[in-house]
Amino acid sequence: MKTIKYFLLGLLSIFAINSFAQSHMHNSAASDLKTVSFKVSGVCELCQAAIEKAAKTSGVAKASWNISTKILSISYNPAKVKVEDVQKSIAAAGYDNDKFKAAKKAYDSLPACCKYER
Repeated sequence: MKTIKYFLLGLLSIFAINSFAQSHMHNSAASDLKTVSFKVSGVCELCQAAIEKAAKTSGVAKASWNISTKILSISYNPAKVKVEDVQKSIAAAGYDNDKFKAAKKAYDSLPACCKYER
């Protein structure tokens, strides 16, 4: 009976330590994130999906583009990615932003509903 109690106590201790470590690591990673917003040209929900997908490069935890304001907000880890690299990725997908203009070929390949005024 004592063996079972010690075994259960050991399991409980391991579980508590593991939970604390994961919780601490998650909070630590979240605190390393910075949030920045910038304008990205687009028109519709198809644009929204494409812009957010292009923005979610390695190091970007969250990307959210507002259709009415044309503002993209990203939460990113500056140790892993530069905002400029995210903006380049968005331009490569065909969408102009504050820093980079999409190449004509990329813009021309957008669906007709996504053609914004340049």
